[in-house]
Amino acid sequence: MNPGFWNGRRVFLTGHTGFKGSWLALWLQKVGAGVTAFSLAPPTQPSLFEAAQVAQGITSIHGDIRDYDSLNAALRDSGASIVFHLAAQATVADGYRFARDTFATNVTGTINLLDAIRECPAVEAAVVVTSDKCYAPSTTGTPLREDDALGGKDPYSASKGCAEIATAAWRESFFSAENSPRIATARSGNVIGGGDWGAHRLLPDIVRAFHAGKPLSLRMPGAIRPWQHVLEALAGYLLLAEHLCGKDGARYARGWNFGSAEADHLTVGEVAARSVRLWGEGARVEVAKANFQKETETLRLDATLAREALGWSPRWGADEALRRTLDWYRAWYADTKDSTQFRALTLAQIDDYTATT
Repeated sequence: MNPGFWNGRRVFLTGHTGFKGSWLALWLQKVGAGVTAFSLAPPTQPSLFEAAQVAQGITSIHGDIRDYDSLNAALRDSGASIVFHLAAQATVADGYRFARDTFATNVTGTINLLDAIRECPAVEAAVVVTSDKCYAPSTTGTPLREDDALGGKDPYSASKGCAEIATAAWRESFFSAENSPRIATARSGNVIGGGDWGAHRLLPDIVRAFHAGKPLSLRMPGAIRPWQHVLEALAGYLLLAEHLCGKDGARYARGWNFGSAEADHLTVGEVAARSVRLWGEGARVEVAKANFQKETETLRLDATLAREALGWSPRWGADEALRRTLDWYRAWYADTKDSTQFRALTLAQIDDYTATT
């Protein structure tokens, strides 16, 4: 990533009140970008958006990506040359509970943004963030590559596969001219980091249980996922946007995987066990008696393309990612009442990440 590329550049970001969006908004501020952000209110209480005072230094707009007119006006008024689309219904569990809304947000919302980009000549590039769950489940457990079949057997996963297909269709139909904006999609592994308070997500469930002195109940201890710190994925998105804006940017307008090293494709049980060791006294786990939802048992990502074509590679392994994540939550539960602490802590972790070679 080239910080000078971002200094003074106008960026439009959707989903900035969510976990990943909050981290990205802070990082963009740190490198001097002018950020206009568009999102619903924070999806959880507490939230990283509020704890880290993300709205400071950006233009923060409350809006729904299903509302095309509001989204289009916000993008047009921003004058942004780069767009990051992170707004989404982001969990498998809520996909089952709110299937229709999940498709409306993840598919129609994405199409709304793509059409808004068509009407905004200032936009040069966009990174549409989907999910590693956009792929049809592998029957062999081998790492998935960008040209593998898209799919999804639950509403959330299927909606992300549909968002990929819709983006590819808009790219071929409306963004294929030489001077068109370059549109890419990004599929990251399971991200962890401080400030995630989502329900039915492993690390938030871990810290809530450990802090309360209760056992963590694991629904799928044998499920394998590509675990990585949130900054790994965001570094990939930023690097991809830089390449899209280059002279040969059109060759980067495609789908990209940003996943952890294969050694960090761990079971849920392994992540929980490592967290127990890092947390210490009072931390323990147990296996749930029932699982209320169906999920893919094994999901691995192959990020060879990003390493070879973008020069991206993971910097923090799973143990370091877990340590950094649990450090953030320890500070939260220490409850110092310092209103600036979590913004400073989050920015400091960005500094530490960028300094890691």
